[in-house]
Amino acid sequence: MGRKPQQGKGEDTYGQLTGAIGVLAIAFGALAAIKDKLGLSWPVTVLGTAGALVTLGYLAWRIRTGIPRLWAHSPQAQAAAPKAALAQEAPTVWQGMPDQVAAVGLVPGGLAGEAQVPAGASPGGSESHAQLTMLLSRVGAIGRDEQVRAADATMETLPGIGTVYDFLMPEGRTHDDVAKRLDRIASMFGVTRLHLKLETSRRSERHVRLLVLNEPPFSTAFPAPTRQAIQSFAGVPLGHEVTGRLAGVPTFDKASLLIAGMTQMGKTTLVNGLITCLLIAYGEFDLYLLDGKLCGLTKFEKLAVRYEASDDPAVLEDMLDELNSRVDRRYTQLQDAIRNRQPAPVFKPVFFIVDEAADFYTDNGTKESKEQVRRVEDKSRSLVSKALESGIATVMLTQRPAKDAIPVKVRDQFLYRMCLYVASEGSAKVALGDSYFDTVAPIHPALLDPDVKGQAVLFANGSSTLLRGFNFADEVIWDVVDEVHARREAAIPDSPLKQAIELMRNTGVDFMPTPELAPALGITETDPTERGKQLSRLLDGVPARKTAQGRGYRLADLTTAALSAV
Repeated sequence: MGRKPQQGKGEDTYGQLTGAIGVLAIAFGALAAIKDKLGLSWPVTVLGTAGALVTLGYLAWRIRTGIPRLWAHSPQAQAAAPKAALAQEAPTVWQGMPDQVAAVGLVPGGLAGEAQVPAGASPGGSESHAQLTMLLSRVGAIGRDEQVRAADATMETLPGIGTVYDFLMPEGRTHDDVAKRLDRIASMFGVTRLHLKLETSRRSERHVRLLVLNEPPFSTAFPAPTRQAIQSFAGVPLGHEVTGRLAGVPTFDKASLLIAGMTQMGKTTLVNGLITCLLIAYGEFDLYLLDGKLCGLTKFEKLAVRYEASDDPAVLEDMLDELNSRVDRRYTQLQDAIRNRQPAPVFKPVFFIVDEAADFYTDNGTKESKEQVRRVEDKSRSLVSKALESGIATVMLTQRPAKDAIPVKVRDQFLYRMCLYVASEGSAKVALGDSYFDTVAPIHPALLDPDVKGQAVLFANGSSTLLRGFNFADEVIWDVVDEVHARREAAIPDSPLKQAIELMRNTGVDFMPTPELAPALGITETDPTERGKQLSRLLDGVPARKTAQGRGYRLADLTTAALSAV
């Protein structure tokens, strides 16, 4: 079927053509009248008329733009004052920035040339902060008709570090409007997202504190902290933040930590620094170490209640059984205290640190191995979730932040998360949580410089912190370990238990059968059953173990009992 002509289309075209002919006729008549009146030639008449019309148009434009400026009392003069004040306040902030920054007009004190935002009066009677108003409006954090009041904004230069902008958002806006646009704000400053650090207030949703670094974070390594600095930190320091101050977590009471990142990014060095800080500032605690890297945690072996260098899931299962049993005993004490209306007992803190944790959740394909890994998963989840109320904290490290590296039911129990450099957003979510990028001012671990070892994103208590872990010299760690070891040994009271520990250490064995240990402690009983009972009472009830060498005692069990009594 043919297309039906649209009704009225021919009439509209005919009307437009007739109108155009009429306009041309009027214009020609006007030009002819001017020519006859002035006695000019046709070219001169056409050019003169065109010039007159252009001049009249220019005069009309000047009048239209000039009257509002006069009415507003010349806003350029008003903007000059805050511009000069900000330029004096931070004369070095913008030195060394790329030419692109000046190209968009971002200079100390506001915009250059036509891009200048008028410093009009705000509802509170104060002038606007031209620079922040321009920047936030361009990235969409505030509307074009909204302003940041100059009275609500300050700018502080941190020598050798950067500039801090402290301000209140306009009413109806929050710090979240800034947090969602940090990458675009960084672009306006001519830097990267990692150059920015956002701090928010728990008292006001409008309060924003934004640090803009002069150089990429950790371009220069900060020196390791002193013992005094570690002891005076309000919590447990994990590293330096971008300004050089110590950063960490307030406590490990009822909290555990998951550390993830690609290989050779500095995880083991970071956890060595963590243990060193714990030894200096956390007081007395029991340390269980499972060294999946086989030599990553060896420096602290002499201080550990139990140290194992293995990647066998069976070893992890055995340590989990021991720790879960300790959890059950502590919960029994808590229940007894509640029933008897007594104060809750105070338990000695326990830290269970597992390096290369992902290796322990991998089976070899056999039915027995799969069943063992399943048991390890259940026992790990139980420990991490239930042990927190009894003072046992778990720290796990993995270099494979993949979905199947550490089971979700184990991963979800960690309150603190830390992620070093990873190559993808998926890996970051595994380490920091699936909803991490919906939190306030998230930092993408894929943006970290892989050449800066130990650099990590710490996500704790709902906020993100970019930090770099401590890299203590070996001599410093050894001195701390030796000092703590000597103090603990001196604190163990003289007893048969201490004698048994010294005997096994001097002999160089980790296990001693009952027939050998009993005579060394003065037990002369020849009946095996009675001899075992006497030895158990002498060693304060430490359980005996049955091995291929016979029934006897492990040095680790004796050490645990002795240190737990200190």
